[in-house]
Amino acid sequence: MQLILKEDVENLGFKDDVVVVKNGYGRNYLIPQGKAVIATKSALKVLNENLKQKEFKEKKIIDEAKTLGEKISKLKIKISSKIGSGDKLFGSVTNSNLAETIFSKGVEIEKKQITLPGKSIKKLGKYEAAIRIHREVIIKFPFEVVAEAKK
Repeated sequence: MQLILKEDVENLGFKDDVVVVKNGYGRNYLIPQGKAVIATKSALKVLNENLKQKEFKEKKIIDEAKTLGEKISKLKIKISSKIGSGDKLFGSVTNSNLAETIFSKGVEIEKKQITLPGKSIKKLGKYEAAIRIHREVIIKFPFEVVAEAKK
């Protein structure tokens, strides 16, 4: 089934992408949730016209995303966490923890834009997250998980 996405869908595509999915996924989830429409000939023509008009605006948005990416790249983030035996953490560090830490430094991004290695981090050390600011702007963001200072 060929669909046009009306919004970004994780692990599938971005808004205005034409994607091919299984019939059940399209009919039972994407279309009823308003995340996609069926890609008919007329819908594709409308999409192409809209994409031509957006192309000019898109350049400005990409430039802003690159500027934000440079601002994020300059940040040095250390996330402190309680540790148990060895280097293991109590709990884990997730993309929402990283998003909150970046937000506390004055840069606003959503947790769904951050992809961590292995979904969550359970040991101390240096890691690199992928932050997708825009479909064409993805930055590698190094950060460190350190032990929380004992009182």
